[in-house]
Amino acid sequence: MNPAPPLSETLARCEALVQGRGASRAELLDPGKLAAVTALPEAAVRTLLRGGEPPADTVNDRVRTRIKTLADAVLERDGTRMSDLAGGISRQLGVSAFWARQVCSGEKVPSVELLHGLVDFFEVEGGEAFFTAPAAEALNRALLPTLAALETAEPTDTAADPLAAVLRGHDDVRALALRQARDLSPERWSVLSATLNALLELDDIESAGETDSEEDR
Repeated sequence: MNPAPPLSETLARCEALVQGRGASRAELLDPGKLAAVTALPEAAVRTLLRGGEPPADTVNDRVRTRIKTLADAVLERDGTRMSDLAGGISRQLGVSAFWARQVCSGEKVPSVELLHGLVDFFEVEGGEAFFTAPAAEALNRALLPTLAALETAEPTDTAADPLAAVLRGHDDVRALALRQARDLSPERWSVLSATLNALLELDDIESAGETDSEEDR
């Protein structure tokens, strides 16, 4: 198995997709979404995406912070109480509810064995490394699957994609229009395509007229 490329290379490949194939930067490199997926602080994700280094931390710091982040996300998403979450961990891992509450609040660091149990409980990918890996490695691991999928995907077939065909050569609006229009019904696609076509043709005519006027001067 080949080793994973460094984060710097992964980010460079992401930029190439954004620039060369019209991938959505907001979808691929959204700091909030990446923070949620990795259980990293959003500030750390933003720093890494800029090519910087987040503050140094220890393995214990990472474990405590990421478990607490996951626990807080579950509480917010499900509207449940800490006592219920701790009770669920207590039953699944065979530990006391008091210990589970301390772990979820970031006060205690679980043993390797119990950390393995928390991987299953929170259903995270990557095993124990999800909690222990340095921030750059954690972010890199989250980006690679999506990056690989986008790089191997076939380019958009503009013959079967009338909106893409209309917008060819108009990169300033193409990405926004495609992103917003994908779920439209065929009838609405037709209306949108015709409208954009008319507007862009008008813009081309006006641009050509301005060029002719400049040449006449």
